[in-house]
Amino acid sequence: MSGLVSTKVVLALNAGSSSLKFALYEAATLAPLCRGGVTAIKEKDQPAQFSAKGEAAAALSAGAGPAPDIDHEGAARWLIGAIGERLAALPIAAVGHRVVHGGADFDRPVLVTPDILKRLEALSPLAPSHQPHNLAPIRSLLESAPQLPQIACFDTAFHRTQPRLAQLFPLPREFAERGVLRYGFHGLSYQFIAEELRRLGGARAEGRTIVAHLGHGASLCAMRGLESVATTMGFTALDGLMMGTRSGAIDPGLLLHLVMQEGYSPKDVHSLLYERSGLLGVSGISDDLRALEENATPAAEEAMALFAYRAAREIGSLVSALNGLDRLVFTAGVGENSPSTRARICASLGYLGLALDEAANARNALTISAPSSGVETMVVPTNEEAVIAQAAQHLLHAG
Repeated sequence: MSGLVSTKVVLALNAGSSSLKFALYEAATLAPLCRGGVTAIKEKDQPAQFSAKGEAAAALSAGAGPAPDIDHEGAARWLIGAIGERLAALPIAAVGHRVVHGGADFDRPVLVTPDILKRLEALSPLAPSHQPHNLAPIRSLLESAPQLPQIACFDTAFHRTQPRLAQLFPLPREFAERGVLRYGFHGLSYQFIAEELRRLGGARAEGRTIVAHLGHGASLCAMRGLESVATTMGFTALDGLMMGTRSGAIDPGLLLHLVMQEGYSPKDVHSLLYERSGLLGVSGISDDLRALEENATPAAEEAMALFAYRAAREIGSLVSALNGLDRLVFTAGVGENSPSTRARICASLGYLGLALDEAANARNALTISAPSSGVETMVVPTNEEAVIAQAAQHLLHAG
């Protein structure tokens, strides 16, 4: 741990379905110290693995790793314990968590109490593939370290600036009155990108922007003045774009057909739409776009083409909500690292005046549009953990 000065730190946790990503920051300055994660949590035939990089990584990795069959609660306890034992000079001042669903009530980060946790658990049916995993580390730490401040940061909060019409479903009014609304997700990522665009400045910084968060989960967000005005995900994180294993938007009549004519149970429909569709379902090969890019089969090609087609079509919808487009930003795993996917999507957007610089796109440059392009097109890496740490620091300073 040579070179590390004794200082309090903020720990940012980002729990996924089978992973627990983390990042350590100095509490006073938010200087990054270390980031990594526990992967393959509760995955069949795969032991959990820990990895880390950064200034504190060597010391944190020294010693026994997590148990092979650890769950999310256990992974959080192990990580907190490892930091306390192996990075004793870096006591944890607070832990920030990504929580996918904040519902209608939570429009900003909050300090978690047992009552707040109960309210967030009640939202789990709205994000069944995410919320329970997000809350597991919080529950564990409330029990094992109740004195440790925990801050919940919500993926839905960024979208609360949307106008009411963008949030409504065309259902009887009683549904909206009891909270059945379009909430939108990936808000921590969109907040980071908005702040980066503000920092980068330029004539189009506050203009009409669409951000494409393309990863295993995927969505689009239309921004005006760097605030959300529309997004592709809705009541749940299943809506909108085609994703790794999720279908995205689908005809509800098809779902009625599966239930009423083919005997599908609700559990069958859930498994189909969340776990067996998207890139995996169409290709029959993989939910990882990198694997499909390496595969020359017609099914892999069709899956990638459909992914791009659905993204370009939804971009057109958001252009209508913005009444034009000044800037398109790609982010997240696929958006940041797949030139071919960006090229496929942009090839359908020439009607907007968008022209791609092929060489810049190939090297994942910051600006990938040609100088003559009517739409500035960019690749901006996201950092959800930085947003979480910033929120935790703010609440700490607020007392």
